[in-house]
Formats: sequence, C-alpha cells, structure tokens
Amino acid sequence: MDRYVKFVKERTEVEQAYAKQLRSLVKKYLPKRPAKDDPESKFSQQQSFVQLLQEVNDFAGQRELVAENLSVQVCLELAKYSQEMKQERKMHFQEGRRAQQQLESGFKQLENSKRKFERDCREAEKAAQTAERLDQDINATKADVEKAKQQAHLRSHMAEESKNEYAAQLQRFNRDQAHFYFSQMPQIFDKLQDMDERRATHLGAGYGLLSEAELQVVPIIAKCLEGMKVAAEAVDAKKDSQVLIELHKSGFARPGDVEFEDFSQPMNRVPSDSSLGTPSDGRPELRGSSRSRAKRWPFGKKNKPRPPPLSPLGGPLPSALPNGPPSPRSGLDPLAILSEISKSVKPRLASFRSLRGSRGTVVTEDFSHLPPEQQRKRLQQQLEERNRELQKEIDQREALKKMKDVYEKTPQMGDPASLEPRITETLNNIERLKLEGRGRPAWLTDGGSRVLSNRGDTLGRHTRPPDPPASAPPDSSSSNNGSQDNKESSEEPPAEEGQDAPIYTEFDEDFEEEPASPIGHCVAIYHFEGSSEGTISMAEGEDLSLMEEDKGDGWTRVRRKQGGEGYVPTSYLRVTLN
Repeated sequence: MDRYVKFVKERTEVEQAYAKQLRSLVKKYLPKRPAKDDPESKFSQQQSFVQLLQEVNDFAGQRELVAENLSVQVCLELAKYSQEMKQERKMHFQEGRRAQQQLESGFKQLENSKRKFERDCREAEKAAQTAERLDQDINATKADVEKAKQQAHLRSHMAEESKNEYAAQLQRFNRDQAHFYFSQMPQIFDKLQDMDERRATHLGAGYGLLSEAELQVVPIIAKCLEGMKVAAEAVDAKKDSQVLIELHKSGFARPGDVEFEDFSQPMNRVPSDSSLGTPSDGRPELRGSSRSRAKRWPFGKKNKPRPPPLSPLGGPLPSALPNGPPSPRSGLDPLAILSEISKSVKPRLASFRSLRGSRGTVVTEDFSHLPPEQQRKRLQQQLEERNRELQKEIDQREALKKMKDVYEKTPQMGDPASLEPRITETLNNIERLKLEGRGRPAWLTDGGSRVLSNRGDTLGRHTRPPDPPASAPPDSSSSNNGSQDNKESSEEPPAEEGQDAPIYTEFDEDFEEEPASPIGHCVAIYHFEGSSEGTISMAEGEDLSLMEEDKGDGWTRVRRKQGGEGYVPTSYLRVTLN
C-alpha cells in the first residue's frame, strides 16, 4: 500500500508538471495585445488558433483536476488507512508475543520441576544404596544402619513429591500449550488475515480511484477535443482573404493601359499613361510636385528619394514666374529635359513593403503618409478613441457633480470645495478633447474624398506657394523653394510634353464639377499674378469667396466676384470661414 501511495504521488507530480508546461506553452503563444488592438484577431485562422489554445488551457486544467483528485482521494486516504493498518498489526503482534511469553514461562517451570524430580530420584537411589551397604556390613553399628535407612526413606519421599510436582506442571504446560496453538494463535492469525484482507480491499479500491479520476474528466476532455475540431473547421480561407484586403487595401486606382508614344513627332507627342510623370487619366502631372503620385509596383524595390529634375545645363529647372508659384511650363526642349532626367535619375519601382509602411516613412498627424483607405480607417479609429475619452470625461464630470450635490446636502460626508479642482480638471480635459476633435472630421472627410475620387488633388498641385513678401510679392527666389521641394518628390521623374500640349490639366476636373457654395470669404493681402494654368490673379485688398481650404500644400481655391475660380497662395490671404 505504501508503494502504491508513493507511485500515485509521483503520478500527481507528473500530471502537475504536465499541466504547468501546457499552461506555459499556451501563455507563450497567446496574443499579447488585446483583440481590439490586434489586426490579426480579425482573421479566422487566428481566432481558431486562439480558441485551440484556450481548449489546450482547459485540457491542462483537467490534468490539474486529475492530479488533485488523486492526491486527495488516493494518496491521503490510503496513507491514512495504511497508518491505521500498521497500528492494528502492531497490536496483534503484541498480543501474540504475550501469549508466546506465557507459554515459554510455563515451559521453563516444567523444565525446573523435571530437573528437580531427576535430582531427587538420584539422591533417593543413592541413599537407598548406602543404607543397604551398611546393613550388610558386620562392622556397622545398629545406629548407623538405622540412620542410613531413615535417610533413604526421606530421600525416597522427596523424590515422590518431586514426581507429583513434575506431573502437575507437565499437565499444566500441556494444557497451556494446547490453548496457545489451538486457540490463541489461530485467533491472532485470523485477526491478521482479516486486517490484510481489508487492506487488499482498500488497495483495490485505490486502484479503481486511479481510473475513476481519469473517467471523471473524460467528458470535459472530449469537449476540449471537440472544441479543437470545431476551431479547425472554423478556418475560412475566403473570409481571411477578404479581411486581409479590407485591412491593407490602399484605395489607389489601378493605372490605365500604356499607350504608344510616337517619338517621330517630338514636339507634338500625344500624352499617354506611359509618359513619365503623366497621371493615369492621360494628363501630364506637374513636374516638381512635392507630392507627385508615383505608381506603386507591388513587387519592386523600395522607394528612394530622387534629386530634382535637371535642366540641360545641369541646374534645377527655373520657375516661369518671378513673383509667383513655379510654373509647370518650360520653354526648354522636352526631349532634352527627358534625356537629362533619364541620365540623372533611374526610375525605381516601389517596394511591396511600401504598401505595409516603410521604416523611413515620416508619420504625420493626419496620417497623410498612408494610402487613402488606410488613412480613412486610422482617422476613424482615432476619432472613435477621442469620442470614448470625451464620453468618459463627461461621465466623470456628471459623477463629480452628483457627489458635490450629496456633499452639499449632507456636509458630514465631505467637503464640496474639495471636489472643485477635480471638476475644473475634468472640464479642461473636455475642452481639450473637443478642441482636438474639431479637426478630425475635416481630416476624415479629406481621407474619404481621396478614396472616393482617387484624384489626389493635394498631390497634383504646384510644388509650393511663394512665401508672403514683406512689402511686395516674392521674386524669382520662389523657384528655389520649388526646386528644394522637388527633392521630396516620389518615384517617377516627370517629362515635358511640348509647348502646345496642356502641361497642367489637373485643375480641369475641379472646374468641370458642379459649382459649389462658398465655405467662407477671404481678403488678398498681396497682389498675385496667376499666369500659370490653374491659378487665378488677384489684386491687393480684393474680396474673394473661399471655395476650398488649404489641404496642406500651401494653395487655396477661391472665386472672384467678377467670375472665375482658381488657386492662389494661402499665405497671400486673410481667411474667414463661415
């Protein structure tokens, strides 16, 4: 029984170690981030894996339950019963030992009476022989003969008494011995036998508890295995594909077909999608745009910033206007410009990793560094977080007000003035969150418009508006700003088409739309001569209608009272929103 208890104890240690290792394994592979912050949690394969880990964790719990049941029902109970059996066996052994000692004591008394009887018989025989010899001796006196006869008679009487005592002791010993072997010892052995049979019965029951502990958890373990099977069947490849698409779709439109370019007529070539720096709608993109839209090739090399376009003389392309934003037109030969660009910059294909984000990407507050769809999602997520924080602060303020009312009604519960700092802090947090949240809907609308229209108006405008002058419009130094921003342009270098070709037609789409109502008004601080396409001229002090706010590129769309719409530098305006 002790050996079995030791075996079960080691078995429980094995079960506990097994369960502990399973739990450690589950903890190692469980997602560290909460489900709402982990994009992978949206995939069915990840959900099935988490469910499988939970089932393994439940399985580990059942192994711990088996170990606990074995420890309580088997180890403790059998160990306790084993101690009781040891005490009972010790008592039976002591009883048998006492009976045996009594028998041994009777046997010693029998041996003593036997030896005494033997000694008395020898002495009586010796005394009889002495008396007979003196009786036959003629020289012996009568007194000596009588004395010898009396001595022989005394020894004979003593031997007779020893004989009777020996016989009685022998009869007593035989009776005690028979009682010991036929009564006492069988009873003791019967008790030991009964004890051992009860021990064997309990040991067999202990063997049964080993299997019983396993059978108790079999239904739950079967449910765990069934849960693993259900988790395996829940993996939906099609659904995961759609989730992956929803998570990583960029919102960019697919480019159009590449058209043939006829270089036999270099000055009057037809613009096409294959033209370097030409958008997919067939209109060439503005050369030098600080945010030129480059094609994103899924399996190419990583994006690298390229140097600004060079003129045939080796310098940056000059600005067309001395006092305005750099003009997209140029009087130079477009083939020569294209040749110089091809020599200085080798077009690179965008990396597939760029769709997932690059280490060198500059993260902006409005997530404009992301594709339109990703920007919309991030802005929506940020807006929801702001709303949750705002609602939390509002609830806290209401709770503090209620607590203050309670304190005012029952002053013994607390001082109402002690809550004022916390109420003030809560109000400040609410105002701060409201102030931070005002710009979010505009960003979200901008991100959504990028997804719907996929035009990227803010990406296809002029490079950078001129800085506001101290007393007069800026000079040709604005071209330097444009050339510096050209260094930040992405991917494909632009190409000039020809003197008669519409170089900048990005604004045509804007003007073809239905007339929109003004969102505010503005006053021109400086004179601006809008000679490039898409811009509009304005005089200093002129009142204008604000049609579209600055999207971050430094240009604002306005409408003149005399008619006509176009873009002017934001820094040249004093803007008032409706």
